[in-house]
Amino acid sequence: MLWDASAIKGFTIEATDGPLGSVSDFLFDDDNWRIKWLVVDTGNWLPGRLVLIHPVALGKPAASLRQFPVSLTKQQVMDSPVIATDQPVSQNMESRLYDYYGWDPAWGETYFQSGAIASPLVPPPFLAGAFPHAANHVGLLADGSDPHLRSMSALTGYHIQASDGQIGSASDFLIDDKDWMLRFVKIDTGNWLPGAQVLIAPSVVQKINWIDSSIIVAATRDEVKHSSKFDPSKTVDGAYQQALLLDLPMYYGF
Repeated sequence: MLWDASAIKGFTIEATDGPLGSVSDFLFDDDNWRIKWLVVDTGNWLPGRLVLIHPVALGKPAASLRQFPVSLTKQQVMDSPVIATDQPVSQNMESRLYDYYGWDPAWGETYFQSGAIASPLVPPPFLAGAFPHAANHVGLLADGSDPHLRSMSALTGYHIQASDGQIGSASDFLIDDKDWMLRFVKIDTGNWLPGAQVLIAPSVVQKINWIDSSIIVAATRDEVKHSSKFDPSKTVDGAYQQALLLDLPMYYGF
């Protein structure tokens, strides 16, 4: 099933012995467009602390209860490596989490390789506040940070740039709860195509540029204009995904 990322935000993470907190963000790998971590705000239980949960620990989300079950105890999470909220997530920190919980770091790596992003143009995500200005990121990737880890919240609102002009902004992301792939970027076309929404598959993304907050796609404005538009009243199942992709299969394929 495909979920709007915005709909899952705020879901309670339910451990085997009680609630851990709520989903505040998703971190995904721009090499394979798979969710790598759920960022959990622990609220009053562990004040001032954020926790990363790997998708392998998650059960199916329960929409009626607005919660995720996880195969963890509260004590396990309490004793897990502490994540500094004012620093980017480093590869060393990820390794410590994998080792502590016994999670497989290779989970899902070979499922999909878009090959679309030529170079890492987005800085690793900070877990609190907005991204600092570019001048503060000089040499950032040299400190061991994961250059392919992206904050979904940070990308929301980015301008979508076609080869011949802007087509809208990223309003949401559709996530498949079966394999935690990011299947589509949802685009609000604004005044250009009033009232329309378009879904763009990761394979159309050429690069993400954090300096001007834009996502560059390999399509023209005319191609997007004449593609099938997203109908939010329909369930985005396999058949509907295929129907959305028929107009521009080389650009919108998944």
